[in-house]
Amino acid sequence: MEARNGGRMRRMFWALTVWCAAPIPKGPLMRIPAVAILATATVLTAAPVRAQTYDPSYPVCLQTYGIGGGYIECGYTSLAQCAQSASGIAAQCINNPYFASPQVPAGPHYRRHRHVY
Repeated sequence: MEARNGGRMRRMFWALTVWCAAPIPKGPLMRIPAVAILATATVLTAAPVRAQTYDPSYPVCLQTYGIGGGYIECGYTSLAQCAQSASGIAAQCINNPYFASPQVPAGPHYRRHRHVY
């Protein structure tokens, strides 16, 4: 008798537990995998930050190419100087787009055109 009554009590407990349980909203459950996928994609696609490639002190740069990647080295004062370094390797000389040319001070002694009176 005890076994039959215990089984009945167990069934009633689970029936009440299932019947009284609050329904779980599906909106937040769907957001959790979406946020996890977005976070994983963000971490995997983030590239390492590189320092400034072009040195603004020199007007000419040497750009090299290779299987493992290339690099840009700005340390040349003329295209001829760079061409000597580039000979024999997969490289080319380019003008430095960030070259800070020496500024001519503005003033009466540095006029381009003379005024004619």
